[in-house]
Amino acid sequence: MDVPALHRFLTDTGRTWSAVVVVDAAEHGLAHARNVCLARSSVLVANADPAALAKGLAGWRRTLVVPGPSGPSTADPAEVALRSWPEPLPVLCLAEQPLLPDASRWALPDDEFSHRGDGLVATAEVRALVLAKLGPRPGALVWDVAAGPGAVAVECARLGAAVVAVERDPVQCVRIIANASAHHVDVRVVESDVELAPRDLPRPDAVFVGGGGPGAVRACASLGARRVVVATTRLDAVLPSHDALRDGGYAVSGTQLSAARLEDDHLRAVDPVTVLWAEHLA
Repeated sequence: MDVPALHRFLTDTGRTWSAVVVVDAAEHGLAHARNVCLARSSVLVANADPAALAKGLAGWRRTLVVPGPSGPSTADPAEVALRSWPEPLPVLCLAEQPLLPDASRWALPDDEFSHRGDGLVATAEVRALVLAKLGPRPGALVWDVAAGPGAVAVECARLGAAVVAVERDPVQCVRIIANASAHHVDVRVVESDVELAPRDLPRPDAVFVGGGGPGAVRACASLGARRVVVATTRLDAVLPSHDALRDGGYAVSGTQLSAARLEDDHLRAVDPVTVLWAEHLA
């Protein structure tokens, strides 16, 4: 990383070091750098191939600033992706709105998310375990499949991960966008079943399956993610989901969570949820 060159470029853009997150594409890899760009407002990527980085940002609302003979120039990723660049360059990636990941709290109360009146499958108790097994972090990409209102998606984004939420219900898709906005994070929403999701979506590091049944689990097992986590209230879906993950090359573990919440002077039982987590063996 050529720090003086980065400093000159950053100064030319009118920004300071404290205003950006810095990631070295040569050290951490282009996918890692792209994922940081998807989760943060202002990211300075050192040693980037601007065209390759821009292609990875397709579908997200980002603006790129790249150095040129007469100074930095601002362009849409689609424009940058079409050009040839002579050498690795610093690239400043900017989101359209401020993004404020907050890792100080997780497993947030259910009422911090807009959701249907019948409640959440991924309640706070379930999310605590799911997040521990997914391992969302800066530089990682997580898919939330059959995302519902996107509580898990939003929590992963709050912890610094890039996130894609796949959900076929258009009403729930609106809820995901509203929940992400309320928590000042960016979640890309794909209105689709996972089996029909666009093939040009970047491949995930981890996947959460909150619905869709064993068919969705099987489709997710084929994505090659390092981790897959499944939550279901259906007992008849547990073994087929387990087998789909095992057949996809995963070592599978699981538990059933039963909670009783303290409300005023009594305990209220919450519907039990079975959580499976799987690590790819390759």
